[in-house]
Amino acid sequence: MVQIKILNKLGNLKFMARRFNFLCLIYGCCLFNLSTPIITLKGFSEESKKINITQELKKGNFLIGLKQYLGANGERATGKQNITFKTTNAFINLESFDGIKYKSKKINIVFKKTPLEIPLIIERFVFGPFASYESAQRQAKKLKAKGYKALVAYPKNWEVWIPAGKNLPDKKLNYKFFKKSYTSKIIPFLVSEYSYQKLQGPIQISSLEEIKIDDINFGKKFYLANDSYGTWTLIQKIKFDDYLKGVLPYEIGANSPLEALKAQAVIARTWALYNAKRFNVDNYHLCVTTQCQVYKPPQIEYKNVNKAIKDTSNLIINYKGKPINSFYHGSNGGLSASASESWEIDDYPYFNAMLDGQDSLKQFFKIPITDTDQLNKFFEIPDKNFFGNKHSLFRWNKKLSNEIIINSFIKSQLIEDKSDLINIKILDRGYSGRVTKLEFKFKNLKKPIILVKDDIRRILSFLPSNLFTINKLNDKFWIFKGGGFGHGVGLSQSGAIEMAESGFTYEQILNHYYQGTKIKKIEILSH
Repeated sequence: MVQIKILNKLGNLKFMARRFNFLCLIYGCCLFNLSTPIITLKGFSEESKKINITQELKKGNFLIGLKQYLGANGERATGKQNITFKTTNAFINLESFDGIKYKSKKINIVFKKTPLEIPLIIERFVFGPFASYESAQRQAKKLKAKGYKALVAYPKNWEVWIPAGKNLPDKKLNYKFFKKSYTSKIIPFLVSEYSYQKLQGPIQISSLEEIKIDDINFGKKFYLANDSYGTWTLIQKIKFDDYLKGVLPYEIGANSPLEALKAQAVIARTWALYNAKRFNVDNYHLCVTTQCQVYKPPQIEYKNVNKAIKDTSNLIINYKGKPINSFYHGSNGGLSASASESWEIDDYPYFNAMLDGQDSLKQFFKIPITDTDQLNKFFEIPDKNFFGNKHSLFRWNKKLSNEIIINSFIKSQLIEDKSDLINIKILDRGYSGRVTKLEFKFKNLKKPIILVKDDIRRILSFLPSNLFTINKLNDKFWIFKGGGFGHGVGLSQSGAIEMAESGFTYEQILNHYYQGTKIKKIEILSH
């Protein structure tokens, strides 16, 4: 029989103030549930019932935001306003912050908008959007250096928030003033044939058996928690190695050679640890999309994937005793990039622009690549000389119409109406020849629009990489000729696969792509 037990029903608190600004987010007041801290709570009596992202990491657990923006309407809506958890044999245990306990083999939670007695007004300054977390983080560091309380957030794109106040940012900086009055908040309700019960987050959900969500086995431990946007996130608590089992098949492919899988296991573990603060604002470590590492709950046991994770257990890449920011990508087109070519960040000493192939390449081609003629000569080198040349986008050609390009600018709100595209010009290239500044002239605009580094691929998402040349075919079409897929920094997955097939060990592969680093065992993974 299904049982509901109210342990400690908290009284309904009325809103004591009409205006709450961004600071309440930083210090623990949830945007829409003002009587409850976001996640780091003092209301639970047992340590296991608290969510502390720092402590979880030390225990060898990642908190993964499986489903974001639950309960949202509009653009961010998931298509569902409910979430269902199921098991076959063992019971699912639910416990909410306000003391409600519930046990069943099927739990259905519905998200409802509930009117507020007093409207909640949120004000902040917003910088962005940024094409990547790296660029947003750089802006946040600049603002912090000026004395602002800056926070990186991801409501739809990467943004940086600072609280509204008398101390206005420099008008030269690209920011907008955000002000919105909320008349309702999203609240989860436990729905069964016996009850319709309001819940307070964070909500702990666990079972001794794998829990099915949308008929897919996801895991055994979860939280439903408020985020910083008024919606909710389903968070999975998972051991490091179990997390990697859901990363490797979707990042490098389960059928990759064993040594390539080992290399991917080490860099995926390293990357996750280095970037574990990426979603601090919402109190979990990582997401499941390409904004982090692609993760899906493993439905099949892959022998080589499991062996790669086991054989490299607890190993990460270090530089001067600290984990590195172990970037990786699909294909570098035979030429790796430095970090500052791809993002608005400082360079790392272990990422260098280099020819990615046999040493003999250096005898007949030299970098840097500074102009289109040099890059065209590079593209003429036979593919067989490069690692990873079997990738489908190792070399590519894109015929793009003015209309496609113009629509991408309208979609990104860089221009309001359709305007004739007059010219596209490459203004600057990085050391590896990647385009770092790209100018667009439109008929009805007084000034050209210049895209810089990662904004090029964010706005022109149909381009596989920034390593390209441009030729005007006629008044309506352009030819982009390029190489590679992704940002080009760090390990090339297609390159690692070919190196493994050629007999290189995972240590040799990692030393090739992350120069001057060391592979070491990390203590917090040894418990």
